[in-house]
Amino acid sequence: QVRPAGPAMGSLGRCLARSLLRGQPGLKSPLGPRCYGSAPPELQEKTLVLVKPDAVQRRLVGNVIQRFERRGFKLVAMKLLQADQGLLDKHYQQLRQKPFYPALLAYMTSGPLVAMVWEGYNVVRSTRAMVGDTNSAAAAAGTIRGDFSMHVSRNVVHASDSVETAQREIGFWFQRDELVVWESGDQDYTYGP
Repeated sequence: QVRPAGPAMGSLGRCLARSLLRGQPGLKSPLGPRCYGSAPPELQEKTLVLVKPDAVQRRLVGNVIQRFERRGFKLVAMKLLQADQGLLDKHYQQLRQKPFYPALLAYMTSGPLVAMVWEGYNVVRSTRAMVGDTNSAAAAAGTIRGDFSMHVSRNVVHASDSVETAQREIGFWFQRDELVVWESGDQDYTYGP
C-alpha cells in the first residue's frame, strides 16, 4: 500500500509517491497530479523576453515581471546585463542590413537590460499578445507597449516571435545551466488536472 508523502519528504519522494498513486485504481494523490519532470511538453514551452534599456531606466522592470507572473507563467531565468555588439549582432542578425540598425544597436547598448526566460502553456503566442504591436501607436491599451511605450524606437520589451526563434534566442542570452528547473506550486491551479 502506498502512503501519502509527509511534509518532511523531499521532492523526489513526492514525485515517486505521485507516480505510484497514479498507478493505483481508485486512488488519487493528495500531492497533485504530476511532478515537474513529467509535465507535458506544452507546459514547458519557453520564450525570451528582454526588458530594453528604456524600460530599465524608467523603472518598469517590476511592472513587466508582474504581468507575466499574474498570467501564470513561470520565470526560469533572469539576469541584468549590459549587452555588447557581438551579442546583439547575433540576436538581430536578420536586421543587420537595415538602415535603422546602427540606431537600434546604439539604443540597445545605451544602458543595462534585463533578459528573462518565461515558461508555460502557449507562452510564445501569449507573450506576443501581452507585449502588443511593435509600433507603440498601434499597440492596444492593456498591452505592455500600449501602456508604457510612446514611440516605436523605445518600445520597452522584446519577445520571441516563434517557438523556433525563442529556442535560438535563449541560446544567445543564456547558458543551458542558467535555466532553473523548478516545480511551480500553483501549476494545478493555473492549468487544471
